[in-house]
Amino acid sequence: MAKSSGNSIAMSGIFGLDTDRNRSHIVILPVPWEVTTSYGGGTSNGPRAILQASPQLDLFDSELGNISEVGIHLETESSDLRQANDNLKGASVEEVNAGTQKMVDFVYQESRKILSDGKIPVVLGGDHSTPLGLIQALSEKHEGNFGVLHIDAHADLRDSYQGFKHSHASIMKNVIDLQYAPVKLVQVGIRDFCEEEYRFINERSQQITTHFDRELKRQLFAGNSWDRICDEMIRELPENIYISFDIDGLSPEFCPNTGTPVPGGLSYDQAIHLLSVVGRSRRKIIGFDLNEVAPGENSEWDGNVGARILYKMCGWAAKTHNED
Repeated sequence: MAKSSGNSIAMSGIFGLDTDRNRSHIVILPVPWEVTTSYGGGTSNGPRAILQASPQLDLFDSELGNISEVGIHLETESSDLRQANDNLKGASVEEVNAGTQKMVDFVYQESRKILSDGKIPVVLGGDHSTPLGLIQALSEKHEGNFGVLHIDAHADLRDSYQGFKHSHASIMKNVIDLQYAPVKLVQVGIRDFCEEEYRFINERSQQITTHFDRELKRQLFAGNSWDRICDEMIRELPENIYISFDIDGLSPEFCPNTGTPVPGGLSYDQAIHLLSVVGRSRRKIIGFDLNEVAPGENSEWDGNVGARILYKMCGWAAKTHNED
């Protein structure tokens, strides 16, 4: 369907860096895709928004030092993928399902290349359907011996949504259905879900633990510390961790233009602290995604927040590999 750029060097790329793919420890695949969005649009422009906002970050981080020194390379956006995204908007369910499967296959093949080069793979969406190919590639590499930390406002456990098999609302159900499914799915911040998803969570309680946002807030209001809550949340995860971060897991004040904002959610600081607890836990972050960032018409705020989340995840992922 779509061809990767093949470029090994990006001048003034992500975070304002001149990067060489061959020398980079982290390789980010942008996936400009929002074909199955069901409310607001614009997430296909998320990678561009983050790229444009990223140079304003200070590269030094008080917890992690200069994260950029590990080498962070953003691949060039696929023009074929962008065109397919634009062409499929408003298409029939059958056409969308076929086109989205091709997108998943593209991400899968590109992710396998990144893994074969010994890099940490990252998908930058796009809507939340975009990372399935990456998670599939990792699941095969690790034969299911990994867990998923899923930060989101939505459970994303529907069999399908509006007839779309690879809907953004079905990503975690599709992950659970992989041949080599993760041994554990831990969801954080969930506050929008249907009865079908709620039943599925309860039926799969050995495999899925969902920390609903209302329960997290109840614990905080009762006096529990966020540090302790984070420690208890990640305790159920195995040694290898994949992080799937939907930006609408944050409170809408930090992502006002995302496709499906929901009141409540994590503050930026709570999310950053959760990532630090994961990073310090001696578990290995084998890959991650960031999705559902959508730019505002006259503001870089969403891209700014997204870029900072992305930079932190790059830093903690690299650190967990350097501790080997």
